[in-house]
Amino acid sequence: MNENTLKRDNNVMDTTGVRQITLWRRQDLQHPQPDNLAEEVPVALVYNGISHVVMMATPKDLSLFAVGFSLSEGIIESRSEIYGIDVVPGCGGIEVQIELSSRRFMALKQRRRALAGRTGCGVCGVEQLNDIGRPVAPLPFTQTFNLNRLDSALEHLNDVQPAGRLTGCTHAAAWVTPSGGLAGGLEDVGRHVALDKLLGKRAYEGDEWHQGAALVSSRASYEMVQKAAMCGVEILFAVSAATTLAVEVAERCNLTLVGFCKPGRATIYTHPQRLTTV
Repeated sequence: MNENTLKRDNNVMDTTGVRQITLWRRQDLQHPQPDNLAEEVPVALVYNGISHVVMMATPKDLSLFAVGFSLSEGIIESRSEIYGIDVVPGCGGIEVQIELSSRRFMALKQRRRALAGRTGCGVCGVEQLNDIGRPVAPLPFTQTFNLNRLDSALEHLNDVQPAGRLTGCTHAAAWVTPSGGLAGGLEDVGRHVALDKLLGKRAYEGDEWHQGAALVSSRASYEMVQKAAMCGVEILFAVSAATTLAVEVAERCNLTLVGFCKPGRATIYTHPQRLTTV
């Protein structure tokens, strides 16, 4: 099954993720000018007819988002457990209708029933504090990366942000090959969604997208670390800082977490044994 087989009758939803509007600038309040803004719309992920979550996202690459979210949230273990994806206009937003295998759908329903019976703690919409930092299988140590090759990837991070170049309003998530090149990347107004899109794309690709590391243009939160680890990513580079919980989760699941990635600079928080400078 390839990526195209998952998209059915959704060409109407093709979008650049950019919309042109009229605005005014400080230096000239008398004359409106056209400019570009990144689109942000509610996107509902609907599994076998049941709405699971609504995310604010840029309405492009939503089939990849659905696959990446399903993998990074543990709803599926393999993209082959998704039989089809339809991206259709909804009430004031977009519905991504995902057809799961019967086994995975039953597991999802049981998970939803378990959550419904708990008292909510109010933390990020999670029903129970224990659901934050859910167990992730420890990662193997199969990857290495020469930090001297990171600068090249950083220089080209904007290349995977066509909407971002027009609007200055998106995050990027890219896959960095061991040589320091970018195999590709995705963008979104939400950093978590951009990463999910990348993880969804990676699920379709071969070795070039499995040897290397993920690079995100944002800070590294615990969700970013957990999503990466759930999809087998061993090294995560972030342009900004990491949080304490992100470091704790990365340490626990054997992920190499690197923050403040700038030309000639990097701060390694966990598992430096995957990294070299020679």
